Amino acid sequence: MSGRVALRDRCFCIPRGKCAILSAVFSKRKGTFRMKLADLKGKTVGVCVSGGLDSKTICCVLQDAGVNVKAFSANVGQPDEEDINDIKKKMAPTGVDTTIVDVTADMAEICFETLKCQAMYDGGYWNSTGIARAVTVRALLPEMKKAGCTVLVHGATGRGNDQMRFERYTNVLDPEFGVYSPWRDADLLKKFPGRTQMVEFLAERGITAFVGTKKKYSTDANLAGLSHEAEDLESMETSMRIVKPTMGVWPDQAPDEIEKVTLKFEKGRCVAVNGKEMAPYDVMLEMNKVGGRNGIGMKHALENRIIGTKSRGVYEAPGMEVLSWGLKYIYEGIMDRRSTLLFQQLSRLVSDQIYDGRWFDPATRAARAAIQVWADKATAEVTLGLYKGNIFFESLTGLAATIYNEADSSMEASNGLNPHSSQGFAEIQSVEAKMLAKAGQIVAK
Repeated sequence: MSGRVALRDRCFCIPRGKCAILSAVFSKRKGTFRMKLADLKGKTVGVCVSGGLDSKTICCVLQDAGVNVKAFSANVGQPDEEDINDIKKKMAPTGVDTTIVDVTADMAEICFETLKCQAMYDGGYWNSTGIARAVTVRALLPEMKKAGCTVLVHGATGRGNDQMRFERYTNVLDPEFGVYSPWRDADLLKKFPGRTQMVEFLAERGITAFVGTKKKYSTDANLAGLSHEAEDLESMETSMRIVKPTMGVWPDQAPDEIEKVTLKFEKGRCVAVNGKEMAPYDVMLEMNKVGGRNGIGMKHALENRIIGTKSRGVYEAPGMEVLSWGLKYIYEGIMDRRSTLLFQQLSRLVSDQIYDGRWFDPATRAARAAIQVWADKATAEVTLGLYKGNIFFESLTGLAATIYNEADSSMEASNGLNPHSSQGFAEIQSVEAKMLAKAGQIVAK
């Protein structure tokens, strides 16, 4: 709670004749323009909950304000949740029913699409939280509407990325649906400056909650990976190794021998592991396990947030990391130099779009469609060696669309490229080189 800051109202000078028009616009789009707690009285809202202290507090505050509250949570394959239904039990004391929506298949699918685009963000972050928000909002909105809700309530802070993702996805998927952000509401921030105040508030209602010892960091988890940030990790003098891996181990704790894994890809999608055909969800589970035990996918990043600030994160994504390297080697076999350059540009675009909460935007769809041109040819079998956080290339077979020719690449005598043919190319290159030199445009330093 210490990181939550209220946004101060700003004053605008508006011509008197336009005040009524703007007022009507603001009123119609309450979900976008500073919806306050008082605006929700008598409405039915859907609260995105995790079962924690914040979730319980928000639901109770809303009910006290005369709001009809429905709670919702998405099963995104959280590896830190033993039983997703525990969320229902945690929320029950608030008097709010919780609907759990299973989106594990959707999570696996968007993981595969992200991998196909090699859409990694700053410092090696596999956009695990970003893709989960796209899947979550898309799945929860219809369920909320079925329950009569007209407003989505999220618990993201006013300093992070998720506030923007929740709101943008709600806005693009259902423009008429409102959005309320409790931790941007100045009145609530004043009432609950910290966790202690929330515990006391719940205690008054007979709901037991404990502050407990201060966490070293916070964690967001799903099938794609885990994001660790905040608290002790905010100090650049704190080692990333304070994080205790959930999906695996640190490299020094991994086995002392190389583990080989064979991945079969069809059109850019992994369809089998070590000869066993699997659905995307099962592939992700298996590769999270295999990569995790070998210390794969532990990353540190100082990423650029949507709102312009820097954020430090420690990330786990063992399955995404292993699968991405397998597909990377296949892509290298089918892409010429210009294809590689264009792919890199499109990959970065998709990564930024995911991070910014723009998965469904036209630019993202267009970039993904272009990438599919190469993915359609990415059918092969690749074997990797995993060892203490490292991934080694072992073999690549069955790549019909490869443009790699051993004979052409050989430095020895072969039936490939005739070395005498390079003489003409060298002479053509020399024309430009000599002209630049004669023009005084070459500086040898």
